[in-house]
Amino acid sequence: MDIPNRALVTEAAVDLLRSLQERHGALMFHQSGGCCDGSSPMCYPDGDFIVGDRDILLAVLDVGDGVPVWISGPQFDAWKHTQLVIDVVPGRGGGFSLEAPEGKRFLSRGRAFTADENDALEAAAPVTGADYERGVRPPSAGTHIVAEGVDACAIPLK
Repeated sequence: MDIPNRALVTEAAVDLLRSLQERHGALMFHQSGGCCDGSSPMCYPDGDFIVGDRDILLAVLDVGDGVPVWISGPQFDAWKHTQLVIDVVPGRGGGFSLEAPEGKRFLSRGRAFTADENDALEAAAPVTGADYERGVRPPSAGTHIVAEGVDACAIPLK
């Protein structure tokens, strides 16, 4: 089995990212762990959020020149069995995130990996901030773009 992507992005989120890239240049995400902005994926100009040596790079989304998606090491330990899907919904974004004035906000959705996917992921060590500085990048299993969140995170039937 190929290694599944740890992060995906919806087409609606891609549209917003492209608009933000036109105004701000290269972008990055950091999946927030709480505090000021709950558990929102925070979008910054690339490099404006200092990535720590133990932060984990979930993916480099294939949008523009690439949008890295980071998560803290301790939060990754809790989420490592979950595929992150970045979507966008109407509303006000987090105060520090670039989409805040757009009338939209990025939203994290999640899908639990299957047992086979977890086995495949165990074979590939996650990429840390220290690894990234040395040029290591996560493997990609094709595009990170899905039409809608439900395409990656099916809604359970009653």
